[in-house]
This record gives sequence, C-alpha cells and structure tokens, in this order.
Amino acid sequence: MNVCFISNVIYPFVTGGAEKRIHEIGTRLAANGHDVTVYGRHFWDGPKEITHEGMTLRAVSPNRELYTDDDGRRSIGEALEFAKDVVVPLRRHVDEHDVVVASVFPYFPVLSSKLGVLGTDTPLVTTWHEVWGDYWDGYLGHLAPFGKGVEHATARIPQHPIAVSELTAGRLGDIGPEREQIRTVPNGIDYEQIRDTPPAEDGFDVLFAGRLIEDKRVDILLRAFDQVAPEEATLGIVGDGPERSELESLADSLSVAERITFTGFLEEYDDVLAQMQTGSIFATPSTREGFGITAVEAMAAGCTVIGADHPDSAVGEVVGDAGFLADPTVEGVANVLDRVLAGAEPTTEPRQRAQRFDWDQVAEDALDAYTAAATDEW
Repeated sequence: MNVCFISNVIYPFVTGGAEKRIHEIGTRLAANGHDVTVYGRHFWDGPKEITHEGMTLRAVSPNRELYTDDDGRRSIGEALEFAKDVVVPLRRHVDEHDVVVASVFPYFPVLSSKLGVLGTDTPLVTTWHEVWGDYWDGYLGHLAPFGKGVEHATARIPQHPIAVSELTAGRLGDIGPEREQIRTVPNGIDYEQIRDTPPAEDGFDVLFAGRLIEDKRVDILLRAFDQVAPEEATLGIVGDGPERSELESLADSLSVAERITFTGFLEEYDDVLAQMQTGSIFATPSTREGFGITAVEAMAAGCTVIGADHPDSAVGEVVGDAGFLADPTVEGVANVLDRVLAGAEPTTEPRQRAQRFDWDQVAEDALDAYTAAATDEW
C-alpha cells in the first residue's frame, strides 16, 4: 500500500504527539514493505526530499515558527501558509497514493488535502486528536465563532474519520460524520523501549510531564502536594510552557518548595522515560486531554497514574482500573494523592494495561483502517 501523511510538523525534527504518531505508524508500515510519504515543512537540513527511516519526507513549505510570540498559541498564519503550499504538490503526486491521511489539528491542511484528492479515487482519512467545541471560547475570545466554524466545516467534509479516543469520537459525531462511521485507533507507546529504559539517577516520588499550560492544572497538583506530601517526598515537574514562571512562583510560596523541582523541557525522550521509571506516582490533573499519552507511558514504566475525572479528559478511558481518577480540585487531587502515597494500588497492574497500546498493535489497527478506506469497505 502507498500511504501519504499530511502534517506541517515532522518527527523527530519537531517533537509532539501528533507527529510522533505519524512517525511510529509510518516507520512500521515502511518496515513491512509499504510506501510511506510525509508532506510537511522543511525542518531538516539538506534537500527538500529525503529518505528517513524508510519513509520519504517531502518538504512543501519552508521552516517556520509554529507559535505566536505574544501568547504561545499556535499561529493561524502558519497553518494557512502550509495549507496553501501543500495543495499543488499533493495534487501532482496524488495518483501515486492509495490513501491520504491528514492530521487534525490544525484544520486548514485538512481542507487543502481534500482539494488535493478532489476528483480522484484516492480517499482522505483524517486523524482527530481532539474536538475543541466550546474550548474555542476561552482560546480565541471574540474570534471563537471563527474557530468553531472551521472545526465544523472540517468535520463535515467527506472523509474517513479516525479518532484517538472514544471521547473524541463522540464529540466528532456531534458535529460532523455519523458516529458509526468514525473508527477509533488510539495513540501508542513503544512498550519495550519504556520497559528497558534504566531509571534516572536523580528522580522524584511524584512526577508530572507535559506542556505547562493552564489546562494541565499543574497549579492544583502543586497545592495538593503541599497539603499531603510526607516528609522527604519529592515532586518533579517535567516540561515547559507559558505558565512556567507563574507555576514556579507558586511553588516557591509553598511549605514544600525545596522538594519541588522544575526540570524544564528534556530534549531526549529517554530522559523523560527515565524519570517515569524512577517515580512511583504520575499525576496529571489536566482537564483537557483528547487521549493522554503520558499517562500510558507512565503506566508502562510501572507508575500509578492519577488523572482528572473531567468530561473533557480521555485519561480515565485510557487508564481504566489501572490507575485512579480525582476531582480536578486541590482537595480532590490531595485526597487521592494521599491514598496512593500511603500505598493504595489500582485493581489492574499498570504495565499490563499499557501493553494494549503498543505501537505495533496501533500500526496494525491503523493499516486496517487505511485499507478499508482504500478499498471502499469503511
């Protein structure tokens, strides 16, 4: 099969969940004899088209900053530019591809991908990581109707939709395709890589890893840890983002300030895994998670995961009974954290749960979906 992915960012030159999914699925398909091409921005050195780990990487747009400088939000101009740039190259090569897979978010490249396949026999598969809905109100303010309109328009174009969780599938079904037409293929992990990663020399008892933005609710975790952490217990905050300075100021004001460490962004993925191997508790009180990959990674490392019991988070769906959910308040997280610190264990062993999300299985499920789209058996 000849599979083409559309993604403005390409792993490992840019690291993030959506681009890593493409990399992990794509490299496995390529290793099994399939032809894989990724259309993206020119984030690497050298020619615009290269072969990387068996895949063809085709730059159709120049390197550009993804986030705006003033508020750390994704640049709308960047998404529009890439959407414009990808149409002609995709159209030129579309007959070579059995299926075109476009990642959502952002939305504009999905719309341009549809233009690229229009009038051909090549189907468009979309991978939905989240459906924002009313989240647009807080993200764009008075411009929220624009964001919602683009999201709805993207959901309603003819496509073969894949959602990474049942939560996202349900929300997508509310605004676009019929629910029974949406397939669910989760994000994944390299289970053996995580299992074989040695622990860090300097680790923490409780760990958070992720982008430091408001929705992650790291402030709740800091205050909860301050309330219940036993003497000598440590908390590590791995990641960076626009909320870091404010969170560091909050941590400095707490009685356990000397036991809280902000590591910043760790460039090597293995360094994050090493921290998970060292910790015993992974706490992620995020109130907006389309999937929750860090929770799966932490389970594979043997951590007990504490997630948020919130309608906008799929972590509960992912963790199941291999972890715990807490009300995303200081009191709610403190109560569950106190129980786990005291030795409470989940019903299912975390590593056992994590194995079902291994990338080998995810790639197999994704290929089944791509094949169904290409053979009109969706």
